[in-house]
Amino acid sequence: MKKINVAIDGPAGAGKSTIARLVAKELGYIYVDTGAMYRAITLNFIRRNVDITDSKEMVRVIRETDIKLIPTMNGQYVYLNDEDVTTEIRSMKVTELVARTSTISEIRKFLVHLQQKTAKLKGIVMDGRDIGTQVIPDAEVKIFLTASVRVRAQRRFLELKEMETSLTIEELMESIERRDRQDIDRSISPLTKADDALLIDSSDMTTEQVTQMIIRLCRAQLEE
Repeated sequence: MKKINVAIDGPAGAGKSTIARLVAKELGYIYVDTGAMYRAITLNFIRRNVDITDSKEMVRVIRETDIKLIPTMNGQYVYLNDEDVTTEIRSMKVTELVARTSTISEIRKFLVHLQQKTAKLKGIVMDGRDIGTQVIPDAEVKIFLTASVRVRAQRRFLELKEMETSLTIEELMESIERRDRQDIDRSISPLTKADDALLIDSSDMTTEQVTQMIIRLCRAQLEE
C-alpha cells in the first residue's frame, strides 16, 4: 500500500501538534512531535544545570539522553531516560528556554538525524518549524499552519489552565511574539514556509475543519 509523509510547520501555538495527531490517527500513520523532542532535551539540560554555551558539555549530555515518543489511545507520551515527562515539558520554564536550545547546531543535528531516520519508513506525520524545509523537504504533503497571536495565546492559556498557571492572555501574547521573533531570526533552520507548502490560517477554523482539509490533500496524493 502506498504511503506518504506529511510535514506540518508553523509558529508556536498554531495547533500543529493537535492537528498532526488527528491527521495521523485518521490515516493510520505514525505521529512524530519534533517539538516534544526539543522540549525533552531542554528539560534534561535544566535538570542537569547544563550551560548551553558549553558545546562540549551539551554533546556529552545529549549522547547520554534517550528520548522516546510513545503513541497511545490517550495521545502521545514523551519519555526522557525512561521517565514520563509528557506534562513537565510543557512548563513555562521549558517553553522560555526551548527557543534558545533549538538553535544549537549540536542539538539539531542529533534530533534531525533521528527524525529523518524515522521518515524513511514513510507513513509519517511530523510537525515542527523546519520539517518541510530542512527535515523532510521531499514530503508529499506540506502545510504551514498559523493563526493570529491572540488566538494562539488563548489556546495556550487553556492548555496551561490545567497546570494552574497565573499567566494572563496578554503575558502569553508577549511570550509568543518573543518566540516568533526568535524562531524567524535564528541563523540555523529558521521558521519559514516552504515554497510548495499550503498556507492555512486556522484563526477562524475549527480543529475538525483544518484536519479534514489536510486529509483531503493527503487522499489526493495517495490516489495519484
